[in-house]
Parts: sequence; C-alpha cells; structure tokens
Amino acid sequence: MLEYHSIQSLVDAAQEKGCTISELVLADQSVQTETPKDELFRKMQENLHVMQEAVQSGVDKDLKSTSGLTGGDAYKMQQYAQGGGLCGNFFTQALTRAIAVSEYNAAMGKIVAAPTAGSCGILPAAVLGAEEALGLAEEPCVMALFCAAGVGLVIAHNACLAGAQGGCQAECGSAAAMAAAAMVEMSGGTPEMCAHACAI
Repeated sequence: MLEYHSIQSLVDAAQEKGCTISELVLADQSVQTETPKDELFRKMQENLHVMQEAVQSGVDKDLKSTSGLTGGDAYKMQQYAQGGGLCGNFFTQALTRAIAVSEYNAAMGKIVAAPTAGSCGILPAAVLGAEEALGLAEEPCVMALFCAAGVGLVIAHNACLAGAQGGCQAECGSAAAMAAAAMVEMSGGTPEMCAHACAI
C-alpha cells in the first residue's frame, strides 16, 4: 500500500508498475478501502458530475449568496469570454468556471471541496477546461481526479490543506498543484511530467 510520503514516491511506484499516477492511486485506494475499483470510479465520476453542475448553475446571472455580497460575476465573465477576452478563450473560460463554482458555493450550492471549499473552483476549471479543449471523453477526466487526489494526499501528509492553518496558499496552492498534475496526465504526460507540473 502507498503511504503518500512524497510526489517522487508516487512517480517511482507508477514507473515501476508501468502505469499512470491515477491508475496507481485508484488501485491503492481500492486495496486500502477494500472497495472494488469500479465502485471507486463511479464515486469519483459522481464528483465530476457535481463539478459540472456547479459550473452550470454558477453562471446564472441571478445567482446570489444569502448576504447578497457575491454572485453574478461568473455570468459577466462568461459574457466577456464569448469574445475571446484579452487572454484568449481557454483562459477566460477557465476563469468563468472557477468563479462560477466559487459563487455557487457561496450561495450554498453543492460543490466538491477539492481539496477545500475555499479552493473549490480551481480543479473543476482545470479539468473541465482541459476536457473541452482536448476533446476528451469522460473517463480520462474522472481518472485525472484520482491523479489530483494522489497529489492532495501527499500534501495533506506533509503539510496542510486548511486555509485556517496555512493561509490561502494551503488551499489554493494545493488545488493548483493538484490541477496541474491532473491536466498533464489528461494531456498524455508521464508521471514524471505530472510531478514537474505539480512542482511548478
């Protein structure tokens, strides 16, 4: 069983088995939780669906938090993104998705805390953006979440994920590292490439 002491240990184990980080993590979690791999896959697939729904609901122009302080910005960004934006369509659409999930969270919508509620928009923005840009089917997107989870487990083992303990970097920095590794794997990158993306 994996102990998630370091990203390098994940890379080494994946290379030794000739598999991706996501395949390694899925197989390990199946052993550790005594749950069939296909059942774990379905549960992660549900997480992906929650992310998709949060993005779709979060771009509603009438969405507001209970306080009324947040909401509507994802809709504005979506309108801006349709024209390509200064940074191009891919990046502005990613911003739209990230803001949408964050605003949906603020409005008490259902999100996936990946790794926390405070950073809930980062991983969906990356994974769903890459899915669209690369024209991927759903399966590699679900597997990418296992890759991200492996990175998150290493961070949790060695540092912290909570903003209350480690500040914004603990939440958003962790989510960005998880998203970077996931996107590289979705793009066909090796475990070592995923590690480099995570480090950067």
